[in-house]
Amino acid sequence: MSFHEAMSINEVDPAWAWSAFEPTAQAPWDRAAAAHLFRRVGFGAGSRQLDDAAGEKPADVVRRLVRGEGADERAVKELDTLGDTVAATGNPEGLAAWWLHRMIHTTDAAMEKLTLFWHGHFATSGAKVDDARLMLAQHRMFRRQGRGRFAEMVQAVSRDPAMLLYLDSATNRKVRPNENYAREVMELFCLGLDNYTERDIQETARSFTGWEVRNGKFRFNSFQHDTGEKTIFGRRGNFDGDEAVGVILDQPAAARFIAGKLFRYYVADEPTPRAELIEPLAAMLRESGFEIGPVVERMAGSQLFFSPHARGRKIRSPVELAMNLIKGLETTTNTKRLADDLLQLGQGVFFPPNVKGWDGGRVWLNSSTLLGRANLVRRLVEDSKDRFAGGNLAALVENHAKSAEEAVDWLAGLLLAKPLSGETRGTLVEVAEHGDKSRGYANAVYAVGTLPEFQLG
Repeated sequence: MSFHEAMSINEVDPAWAWSAFEPTAQAPWDRAAAAHLFRRVGFGAGSRQLDDAAGEKPADVVRRLVRGEGADERAVKELDTLGDTVAATGNPEGLAAWWLHRMIHTTDAAMEKLTLFWHGHFATSGAKVDDARLMLAQHRMFRRQGRGRFAEMVQAVSRDPAMLLYLDSATNRKVRPNENYAREVMELFCLGLDNYTERDIQETARSFTGWEVRNGKFRFNSFQHDTGEKTIFGRRGNFDGDEAVGVILDQPAAARFIAGKLFRYYVADEPTPRAELIEPLAAMLRESGFEIGPVVERMAGSQLFFSPHARGRKIRSPVELAMNLIKGLETTTNTKRLADDLLQLGQGVFFPPNVKGWDGGRVWLNSSTLLGRANLVRRLVEDSKDRFAGGNLAALVENHAKSAEEAVDWLAGLLLAKPLSGETRGTLVEVAEHGDKSRGYANAVYAVGTLPEFQLG
């Protein structure tokens, strides 16, 4: 065990943590490391993709994955067209099945994962905004701007009709400013709790007066805009909403807040990272004009990311759990049913629980959700209509394993972030050997899905 492995994550040297990953005998670049990368930056990968990645230089794989290099533009257009068709029905519930279909078939998995991050960060629910076209337009804005400059995305969110309706900002008038959006743009979107005052909220709300929705589009109503001088974080001016966002993002807390959220999403749920560990990422945000993509790439290609401090240190969300199984086993499935299952497990896409989005981490796990997560795995492997690499599950496993022992090892390598203990491996082998191969391998996958290790990503 190396010196850094023995330390707590909050004791590691930040310079080491964010330096480029250098494989060693203790931390090799191999199939398991590639699986970790694809699981965190995307939603997992199939066996051939992992084998190919393990044969390349890690920096090349990280760059291509994070940047979405090689994405199939024709496939993207087809998925976009399908989204338009679904949105035309007006029902946001249909969008959930469409997005899960897109996650499964995308050629740019990192963009889907990052879009899910922004969907939880700028949480807007179809339960209140019951126009699928508005929800899809917001979704596309996250996808279009997700890797780019955060300030531009906040400005776009501030004008977004779905957000304006969700936080009642469309009724923000100069004679009676509505403070909902002003509060959330500071507390949840840009700065975090306790990094602003009530006066800052009141003055920012005045800056957004007159921002409305008409016929499903943003409209600035100059007659309802407060043109008086405002004071936000000690700065005075006749600020409009865009200028108010600029003042907010000039606060030192902004870069630290966003860097911290990205850290928790990609690196580790716990413990809360100390300021010194986050500061290099925050500095990178400030120096780049808050460009998100390069920060994600630096994290995903770092020493810390591939160290034991990050491996298996996140609890999978329901979407991550389902998608890792689907991607690993090259599954096609009924995404309408899957969307319903995920909603029951607490992560209905396009239906976050509130403006805070999903808390994540340990909140995902309790006795009820553990049973539900295991049942989701069983439904995926037992539905007679599901396909695995175009065929049945047993045939897929037999393409990669010649015995029950090899089958268990292959499944563990695809689906688990932590190695199996000898006892658990033996139990899974017994399950896989029981009955015919079709039943045995399905039961083995289900048994993997009940393991505590399967909850970790």
